[in-house]
Amino acid sequence: MFFPRLKDLRSDKDLLQKDIARLLNTSQTVYSRYERGFQTIPVEHLVVLADFYRTSTDYILGRTNNPIPYKE
Repeated sequence: MFFPRLKDLRSDKDLLQKDIARLLNTSQTVYSRYERGFQTIPVEHLVVLADFYRTSTDYILGRTNNPIPYKE
């Protein structure tokens, strides 16, 4: 159920799929498959996205509704 969060986070920053794909060093097609739930997102990409969006991986994965990252 985390796929909508990927799209929402990207849209909130007015970014295109190709922008995030570039950040992840992957293709727009692959990133699109992450957002649509057709392909599992690698842990490495999940961590990069959490850092980029300044949120937790748990938020992206739908394990919490709190977008604020955990304290270090």
